[in-house]
Amino acid sequence: MLDMNIINIKDTSNKLFYIGGVVRDELLGRESFDIDITYIGNAIEYCSKFGEVIQENPDFGTVRVNVGGREVDFASTRSESYPRKGHLPVVEKIGCSLKEDVLRRDFTINALAKSVTTGEIVDYTGGLEDLKNKKLKVLHDESFIDDPTRIIRGLKFSIRFGFDLDEHTRKLQEEYLANINYDMSYKRVKKELIETFNLNSNKAFERFINENIYKLVTENDVKIPDIDIEKLVNDYKPEYVWLVYVGVLKDLSKLPLTKIEQKIIDEVPNKILSNDFEIYKAFENARLETVLLYGILYDENIARHYLDDLKQIKISVTGNDLLDLGIKPSPRYQEIFDEILKCKLENLDMTKDEELEYLKKLIS
Repeated sequence: MLDMNIINIKDTSNKLFYIGGVVRDELLGRESFDIDITYIGNAIEYCSKFGEVIQENPDFGTVRVNVGGREVDFASTRSESYPRKGHLPVVEKIGCSLKEDVLRRDFTINALAKSVTTGEIVDYTGGLEDLKNKKLKVLHDESFIDDPTRIIRGLKFSIRFGFDLDEHTRKLQEEYLANINYDMSYKRVKKELIETFNLNSNKAFERFINENIYKLVTENDVKIPDIDIEKLVNDYKPEYVWLVYVGVLKDLSKLPLTKIEQKIIDEVPNKILSNDFEIYKAFENARLETVLLYGILYDENIARHYLDDLKQIKISVTGNDLLDLGIKPSPRYQEIFDEILKCKLENLDMTKDEELEYLKKLIS
């Protein structure tokens, strides 16, 4: 719930407002972790009067202040435009009216404001009615053209709150997805994909595919795998949950992936692995997400077999044992280790002494 005592400031001017998600969440009876406070005017000038300024961004009129030992973020009211559709907006005016500020937002349910002074809810866009009716509605017809990531955000909110797009908003979404402008900020696309699929929801992924939202990422056709991805994630708890879902698209060339994320995708084998040794060697140095993606794209049983049965198997023989037998370090070491591993995969109870005996047979 919204804590009206989050800041100890006497705002006699009634120019401080909680805004966006924190107001929405309070009205829905949900806990909110991000508290956005907006000042009608220049927040940097206002906040410099009562607290220690920690960080400020004059271009966007935002400031972080230490208030009573707590760091609080304040934003100036601002208006924006999108001279380059699909990319970051440009700030036109800092210190605009509250109404101008809320009209730059994504959905009506996120355009609600609440006075810090009086507790009054300010609703310029019909957000209260849409909250009541569980509807997601954009504020204007150019919304998705300005910022296509709002389509993914709409999916995220729909899954989180159980809301549906209103009829006109759905029509606007379908029209945009039928004629996508691929000149967009894929850093922002990736951020929304992470937040959406870290929810770990089969329903979200099915809608992502069935509603053609995936076309924001790739122009290739994609089918929904016949597998419960949500359960797979719950069973093995990967770090990059979102990538286990989005990696199904295969072509992620538009997204700014990190080296680790790209490695996860690149190392997914593109064939059916035929035996335990081949399975083991394919995944022994791979991240968990790579194994799970293989299971989703090719064979779930093989992925689970590796993670449940094979992954923990290790041979006990080391390079020192080979040196003791007079074998000098060379590429042959790996060949020997692989032969011992093959034997151990067929004889899981094999002890180190038995491995050494097998080793002696190999080198003889």
